[in-house]
Amino acid sequence: MATIRQVQVTFDCAEPERVARFWCEVLGYVITLPEDGKGAWAVGADPSGVGPRLYFQRVPEGKVVKNRVHLDVRVGTGLVGEERLAALEAECTRLVALGAVRGRLLLADEENESCQVMQDVEGNEFCLD
Repeated sequence: MATIRQVQVTFDCAEPERVARFWCEVLGYVITLPEDGKGAWAVGADPSGVGPRLYFQRVPEGKVVKNRVHLDVRVGTGLVGEERLAALEAECTRLVALGAVRGRLLLADEENESCQVMQDVEGNEFCLD
């Protein structure tokens, strides 16, 4: 039987503290910054210990293509139709105020419920699901 391990999601970014503060606000996480004040990294942690640790590290290159992996922020779980769209819109509005950018709204079809595509403060794609 396989051993269950914790997962850490790592973000390459230009401004680790800025991106970490955004994601900690989105998810209700607690931020930890390096004591040396150099800002080369930042950590976001779920205060309940349930969610994955988020690690933000400074890299010299900028983002040039679409993410191969992205986060889905699950705000509409169990909701359908207009009720789901309202929940997505409310969270989208909150996140835009934090610096996110609204993308395409993907409407429900035969296989998937509606979701809102977004970008964080450095252009990393994520979905409100």
